[in-house]
Amino acid sequence: MSDSILSTTTFQQAILEGIPNELPTHPVYDPNVSHAPKRKDILTKTEKKLALKNALRYFPKHLHADLATEFATELEQYGRIYMHRYRPTYDMYARPIQEYPCKSLQAASIMLMIQNNLDPAVAQHPHELITYGGNGSVFQNWAQYRLCMQYLAQMTDEQTLVMYSGHPLGLFPSHKDAPRVVVTNGMMIPNHSKPDDWERYNALGVTQYGQMTAGSYMYIGPQGIVHGTTITVLNAGRMQGGSGDLAGKLFVTAGLGGMSGAQAKAAVIAGAIGVVAEINEHAARKRHSQGWVDELYDDLAPLVARIREAQQNKEAVSIAYCGNIVELWEYLVEQKVHVDLGSDQTSLHNPYAGGYYPADLPFEEANAMMANDPEQFKTLIQATLRRHVNAINTMSERGMYFFDYGNAFLKAARDEAQADITKADGSFKYPSYVQDIMGPMCFDYGFGPFRWVCASGDLTDLRFSDMLAADVLEQMHEEAPEDIKQQLADNLLWIRQAEENQLVVGSKARILYADSVGRIRIAKAFNQAIREGKISAPIVLGRDHHDVSGTDSPYRETSNIYDGSQFTADMAVHNFVGDAFRGATWISLHNGGGVGWGEVMNGGFGLLLDGSEAADRRLESMLFWDVNNGIARRSWAQNPHAIFAIKEAMKYNPELKVTLPNQADDDLLNTLF
Repeated sequence: MSDSILSTTTFQQAILEGIPNELPTHPVYDPNVSHAPKRKDILTKTEKKLALKNALRYFPKHLHADLATEFATELEQYGRIYMHRYRPTYDMYARPIQEYPCKSLQAASIMLMIQNNLDPAVAQHPHELITYGGNGSVFQNWAQYRLCMQYLAQMTDEQTLVMYSGHPLGLFPSHKDAPRVVVTNGMMIPNHSKPDDWERYNALGVTQYGQMTAGSYMYIGPQGIVHGTTITVLNAGRMQGGSGDLAGKLFVTAGLGGMSGAQAKAAVIAGAIGVVAEINEHAARKRHSQGWVDELYDDLAPLVARIREAQQNKEAVSIAYCGNIVELWEYLVEQKVHVDLGSDQTSLHNPYAGGYYPADLPFEEANAMMANDPEQFKTLIQATLRRHVNAINTMSERGMYFFDYGNAFLKAARDEAQADITKADGSFKYPSYVQDIMGPMCFDYGFGPFRWVCASGDLTDLRFSDMLAADVLEQMHEEAPEDIKQQLADNLLWIRQAEENQLVVGSKARILYADSVGRIRIAKAFNQAIREGKISAPIVLGRDHHDVSGTDSPYRETSNIYDGSQFTADMAVHNFVGDAFRGATWISLHNGGGVGWGEVMNGGFGLLLDGSEAADRRLESMLFWDVNNGIARRSWAQNPHAIFAIKEAMKYNPELKVTLPNQADDDLLNTLF
């Protein structure tokens, strides 16, 4: 028997075993892997006892004495019970779909996506089951992972696995057209959805923060947002200069972790100079080794000299500064460096638990203070935020265009630090990128981050899928009304350059921005190619929750909704429910994601294309709803581009009948108040 067959068999046996009946050998702590910081010590003694009791539920009683002591140590050491002893010894990555033990091909596709989310090349803190965003978890602990994978291997196409915030509640009798998995994360009673509530209930082991695509198994590495970031940077440049030519333009921002890791690559694709600060040297070097960052600096003086050289030569280059973003901004102010575009993508939805770091304090010292002196850490974070805002205000006065990149920067600066970030009327000085760019240019027209994963793991299949998608977009561009030609042209350029930009990390995945018609036509082309054997294995469809319909988030995705409904969450919930009965393979609904616990509700899906007629039926029904649910809501909010787009959707499918707004005359209303 060959080594590859032997290892696959061992892997399959480990999946089918689930949680072993005897204690496995404890894996060695790996210092070369990025680990989550110690979480806040927030539980009372009584609650710590409850946390241990909750954790021991997964194991037979004869193991409780050993595990109770071990888990108590983990809770003390990390602030969480990760059950490190149960971390699998096999390599964690997205295998070809045929290597998974299964009775349901749909279930195998979900196992593939789960492993991709936890691949050390993809995940931010893989051993703590955190994919991105500092606390975006796939599971709370390794027992949940093992049990979930075992259930997926056992399930049939007439069962549904129910997931409660990482906990596999069980397999329930279902039917072939139902979702194979239903996922919820962090679904709290509203009055128990404050930041410290997450700390407490997560430490108890009863809920988790799934971010957007972490807890819904649809993360594909930084590629997942690099296209949206490219569109954002391109159009920010167009707003400033008109042409979209960013040669010699400087874009300064922060964050090279999960989603933020896309920024450096996107700047280069857009033709700009991208300078990104990252406090965690491990994360910066990881992005450099993957080719997402061209150059690394840990000294500000040579960095500024390099920036000036790149500006003079009009280079397209990405540069990481291994240090604190505030120290970088202040030095740029002092040296009078001209910055064209500025933003930030540190995890400020989570400012006191590893999402943001104080200036003038080494990374490891800051992590120690975070755990041991949280009040002092909080004070330093707030002071750093005020310095951060002051530097940005100075740069903006000198002509820089600054935008919030949906990481709660503006909100944290105002609410946590009382920084100089608001105008006299209380509104923010700077726009969200959705308000200025992505909302009116993309979401209102129905364009959002459609993505797919080739389940074969074969680059040949990915290349063929790229070609099919490009063919569809080219034909659509020829037929399209003027309103959306620019969006189609940008996406056509993107997909043609996708392979040469070396965007793949982990699974053989791709992303582009498409409307419902584009998504349906591309998906049908894929399904036909699978049916004909031109693509060798199934394809998993999905999207970021950061999309037209997926997310209700008043400071990001729905920040360009102005009828007052930006603080409601009907759209995301209806999106989740509607996808369920229109054919999604799995569905997810999360509290939190991007801008923080209690600040957003978001829904996602996965859909397996296997070449069947049933897949054709499902994709047509589900993708049309998944997009147009959001356009209809945006139209009702009286967004003019959305009104245009929903009228086009009603032409495409006459069965769609949407309530359109009758717009009131402002002059009439002004006479009354």
